[in-house]
Amino acid sequence: MDPNFELVRDYLTGLQDRICAAIEAADGQARFVEDTWTRPAEAAGGSHAGGGRTRILRDGAVFEQAGIGFSDVSGSRLPPSASAARPELAGASWRATGVSLVFHPRNPYLPTTHANVRHFQARRDGETVAWWFGGGFDLTPFYPFDEDVVHWHRTAADLCAPFGADRYERHKRWCDDYFFLKHRNETRGVGGLFFDDLHEDFERDFTYLRAVGDGFLDAYLPIVERRKDTPYGEREREFQLYRRGRYVEFNLVYDRGTLFGLQSGGRTESILMSLPPRVRWEYGFQPEDGSAEARLHDYLVPRDWLAREPA
Repeated sequence: MDPNFELVRDYLTGLQDRICAAIEAADGQARFVEDTWTRPAEAAGGSHAGGGRTRILRDGAVFEQAGIGFSDVSGSRLPPSASAARPELAGASWRATGVSLVFHPRNPYLPTTHANVRHFQARRDGETVAWWFGGGFDLTPFYPFDEDVVHWHRTAADLCAPFGADRYERHKRWCDDYFFLKHRNETRGVGGLFFDDLHEDFERDFTYLRAVGDGFLDAYLPIVERRKDTPYGEREREFQLYRRGRYVEFNLVYDRGTLFGLQSGGRTESILMSLPPRVRWEYGFQPEDGSAEARLHDYLVPRDWLAREPA
């Protein structure tokens, strides 16, 4: 099957709609507001075009802020971060589409989460010279529960199963490696799935992309229902805001999607919608020994979470 950009695009717009409806139902109070945008042809000094729709839910009963964006953008040349990694694509035009989300719950016992599914094509002289899929989802708890983490990874493993015995292990390990804050020597959270440059067979790879996109709600909504009403106080809230700082650090220092978007003349507000609405830093913070806050440290190391499943 030849790469079909419009087929992927149609799936992604529908995925955004379905996730928004599910999150609004889970929140029960706030609704997403849509910001439709277009990308001027002169963006970043080249021949660029496209646009997207960014949706933001604010000040809900469950979510302090939830952002989910769809984009379909193109350009006449790759930005520096991409052309350096793929020099064989120098001089090729490109088109990329994707859905990306980050949800920041109000309750510190409910984890922050991120998901992304995307497709890229490059063309030269009217011919497709490269295409690939990428994506994944990951979970960032502040007060982790083994039940939640195991459910998250079990959902990921089950959706990977039809694609080979080693698919989950490889993409789980890729997630652990990618979402690692080198300057903190810790993972951003408890991981999940991450993949990029998947281009073996368009139909099979697109099927996997849909499995990841559709599997996100299966992985996250049960955790929302379990934790959204957990009582908490100012101590837990302050720790949540402090740990959100790690999220900001990763997105601004390491995240390739953020770098690609900014270097390619993308829409800054949509690119940075992943950042939390409130966050704090504290010099030299150390949680009390034996406290619930200190317990988080043990979860920020890659491990086999499914080994914790009940027999």
